[in-house]
Amino acid sequence: MSKIVTRMGDGFTVERTEAELMKDIEDGTREASERAKVPPLSSDEMKHLLEICKTSHKITGVEKGHEIVLSYDGGTNKVGRLGINTGRLQVLQMYERCFGADTTELSQVDYSYKAVKPVIHEDTPIMEQAQLLMVCPVFYGAMPNLGLYTQPDGPVPNPAELLPKGKIKEAREAYEQAIEHAVRDMVYVASAFYEAGADGINFDTVGASGDPDFKATLLATEILKKKYPNICIEMGMAGEFVLGMHGELTHDGVRLAGLYPHDQVRIAQKAGVTIFGPAITTATNKSIPWTVARAATYTKACVEVAQIPVHGNMGMGVGGLPVCETPPVDAVSVASTAMVELTRLDGL
Repeated sequence: MSKIVTRMGDGFTVERTEAELMKDIEDGTREASERAKVPPLSSDEMKHLLEICKTSHKITGVEKGHEIVLSYDGGTNKVGRLGINTGRLQVLQMYERCFGADTTELSQVDYSYKAVKPVIHEDTPIMEQAQLLMVCPVFYGAMPNLGLYTQPDGPVPNPAELLPKGKIKEAREAYEQAIEHAVRDMVYVASAFYEAGADGINFDTVGASGDPDFKATLLATEILKKKYPNICIEMGMAGEFVLGMHGELTHDGVRLAGLYPHDQVRIAQKAGVTIFGPAITTATNKSIPWTVARAATYTKACVEVAQIPVHGNMGMGVGGLPVCETPPVDAVSVASTAMVELTRLDGL
């Protein structure tokens, strides 16, 4: 029986028979379905995914007329990782005029709102210049990153040191203090860039510090929407499952720990988020067909309940892509095609 070349979640190429590919797809969608308690992919959808994964082409894609919006996070940081010494304004122009980006994003090397605050006076003029240079929307983005607010670098005790000592109450109090600091910084920075002309604000990698991280972002979103009713806020998640680092935090009566994408988007849109980005993590010891089937199952359920645009996070270990700095183009195009055709999301 002929073998089909595919990849593992760490990017290495492997060979699979058609039957093995289908088993990976069935196992991947079943795993997501059982965890999130959402419907698995249908038989026809799994067969369609198999056909996409069987392609022998280096690059695959959707049919003409079925293209979707491409938005980018951390855009001005990524070209520099390739060793290309280019200014941020030039990188924005490259994304628009060379890469065909539908939105771009100005960002700092230290991609966190706390770190941006002290240098904001240097970055707001760059946003103003970007608006004069660019045609497509220019967002400003960074991470809530509650870890930066803990000692020794931050003002609050470190929950990661308190929890092993059994100081659960003190750890929760530290998280609650960090939330207050983070909300102030996120609102301050987002306000400055919005007033400097930013077309939108991106809260990226939300939930990296678990439910306190998610809570801070929801609160900041609500404050910004009251302050600027027309502001566009994009929320990109850190993973498909909100970790219960605090465990008892709620928002509008909903416990945040344990939420999967289809529940995350409900509370995000209620807070005022304009664009939601589910992030489905990749398992390095599983094949890309397994990972894509799993990611599509979560994302499809998210799209079905969303009342706002859904832009799936795809790259460097999320959305069905390998865990590597520069994901191989064959895996990127297969996963992107599958996500568009199976989940009917609004953008990537």
